[in-house]
Amino acid sequence: SMAAAALGGLGLLRGRLRLRLRLGASSSSSSSSSSSSSSSSSPLGRGAGARAAAGRSYGSEAKEEEELRVRYLDDEHKGIVVLGLNRSHAKNALNKNLLKMMSKAVDALKSDKKVRTVIFRSEVPGIFCAGADLKERAKMHSSEVGSFVSKARATINEMANLPVPTIAAIDGTALGGGLELALACDIRVAASSAKMGLVETKLAIIPGAGGTQRLPRTIGVSLAKELIFSARIVDGEEAKSIGLISHVVEQNEAGDAAYRRALALAREFLPQGPVAMRVAKLAINQGMEVDLVTGLAIEEACYAQTIPTKDRIEGLLAFKEKRPPRYKGE
Repeated sequence: SMAAAALGGLGLLRGRLRLRLRLGASSSSSSSSSSSSSSSSSPLGRGAGARAAAGRSYGSEAKEEEELRVRYLDDEHKGIVVLGLNRSHAKNALNKNLLKMMSKAVDALKSDKKVRTVIFRSEVPGIFCAGADLKERAKMHSSEVGSFVSKARATINEMANLPVPTIAAIDGTALGGGLELALACDIRVAASSAKMGLVETKLAIIPGAGGTQRLPRTIGVSLAKELIFSARIVDGEEAKSIGLISHVVEQNEAGDAAYRRALALAREFLPQGPVAMRVAKLAINQGMEVDLVTGLAIEEACYAQTIPTKDRIEGLLAFKEKRPPRYKGE
């Protein structure tokens, strides 16, 4: 039909335009943050090495700097960046400072070509993120609350729009804004003991950082309504059974089982063509919001972006020569 064809054409144009804009940003010169953030070659450790690897370019005061740890991993994990929430005294609750730091970190990652996958985790055992910092909110003037929620929403959206795959490693409790943060990631992995829920209706409000939109898109409308209407908290096993998370693992003594699983998953992504990964994410994300005809036009526009790349030529050559490809992200 003409209407479908017109929609398809529109999708194609929009897809190409957005793609150019985003690929333009992603292929711009690599961000300097990779050199200013010291990397850690022991990605599993929570010890002194991990502490020393805090991102020095984020926040001037030591305490503030510690609240979000940015680590560029090395060796066989090169290309993986770990963002670690670290407000142990406040159960990683999202306050103004943490949101500001997350926004800054995401902004640096967005334009860094060396970044292949981002893992969001907690550095605090037993907790992922307890949601918005209600103690800070209680001190806010009523006029400030709106702008705080807007900032949280914008930061979580920026995260969702990162051009590379993102994985949330949920090793503990993720409530309210904490679960909204995880829902904005492409993939969620959790420990069986982890607790998750959008509990805002208990406080006579609703999820305000994407929860009412991303939860039904993840687990279906009826189940999302049930969880939000009841403010129910589910554990890792139930979260897996309803499709809220992709993988559930038994918690270990160190309390980082979900992070280890996320790391293994991220390693599966590393050998693939970097431009293809970004374009695939864009095609899926945009296609999910439109009808099939428009979606297929978006895929066509996205596919066209992978044809002229040097990586594609290298991929075909490597296949022919029966060797692993050496992609450069070009």
